[in-house]
Amino acid sequence: ACGLAITSAFCAVVLPAMASSSKVFAPLALFLLLLLGSTAAELSTNFYSSSCPRLFSTVKSVVRSAISKEKRLGASILRLFFHDCFVLGCDASVLLDDTPTFQGEKTAKPNNNSLRGFQVIDQIKNAVEKACPGVVSCADILAVASRDSVVTLGGPYWDVKLGRRDSRKASFSKANKDIPPPTLSLSKLISKFSAKGLSTKDMVALSGAHTIGQARCTSFRGHIYNDTNIDASFAKTRRSNCPRTTGSGDNNLAPLDLRTPTHFDNSYYNNLINFQGLLHTDQQLYNISGFISSVVKAYSGSTHTFFSDFVSGMINMGDTRPLTGSEGEIRRSCRKIN
Repeated sequence: ACGLAITSAFCAVVLPAMASSSKVFAPLALFLLLLLGSTAAELSTNFYSSSCPRLFSTVKSVVRSAISKEKRLGASILRLFFHDCFVLGCDASVLLDDTPTFQGEKTAKPNNNSLRGFQVIDQIKNAVEKACPGVVSCADILAVASRDSVVTLGGPYWDVKLGRRDSRKASFSKANKDIPPPTLSLSKLISKFSAKGLSTKDMVALSGAHTIGQARCTSFRGHIYNDTNIDASFAKTRRSNCPRTTGSGDNNLAPLDLRTPTHFDNSYYNNLINFQGLLHTDQQLYNISGFISSVVKAYSGSTHTFFSDFVSGMINMGDTRPLTGSEGEIRRSCRKIN
């Protein structure tokens, strides 16, 4: 038992004394085990300060290089983290490839032919493995890469909590069930986030990630043709590249943020106030009155307020059911279980 985390001096001095009374030893030992378990489960911003001091500079270098070649990759990496955390927790399960004997999450409906950026995570993992082999999890790499993607595109910086380990499993069914589709009503959208321990304010702030990136016609077709809470001229513009008929132009792209699609700022919320949200779920956040609409107005008027709440939301989402301690593993390749 002493080999877990208790110092040898503690074991030598305290445990013999405890052993003299079984009535004292049992509850005290249980307390110590519970204390050790709770300590192991905590993430820390300095988790790799000794074991991999070059982690942050290594990740930032690869992320900046990738985004300099294609700015959309910043949004793609951020979306990878979101889709990872919403299924089983932030455990890198989304990065696992299918095999003849293993079904991952990549071909689930919200992910198939949609998620991007896997090759950037591979590049980061390879670089990190050279710097400190077998130390840093893919789950933590994805968390740091998401932060660096936001910063590279002009968004806020935050200290990422680390210490996650990688899952040895994935869930195709939960990927289909738990990731919010772009057709949800506001109440169901709130429910999806609440199920992950995220508040309504977290949901509105995290939706601001749509200030960067693009969406496929299949994701916004219903909104531009069927919804009434949309600016008419905006809808007309989007229809020009997204035919009504399913199967025609399904993969044609449009920017999620009409104004600054490659810069992380608060203009997404201005779009909503002007009824120019690209997705049905985007525009659901604003209907002139109510608490959620007031949050949208606050973010549209203050970049600082949005950035502050976005950071809080990202940290809260990153705390979703992490594997820590001896759970899971540290993968050698992010695409497969060791």
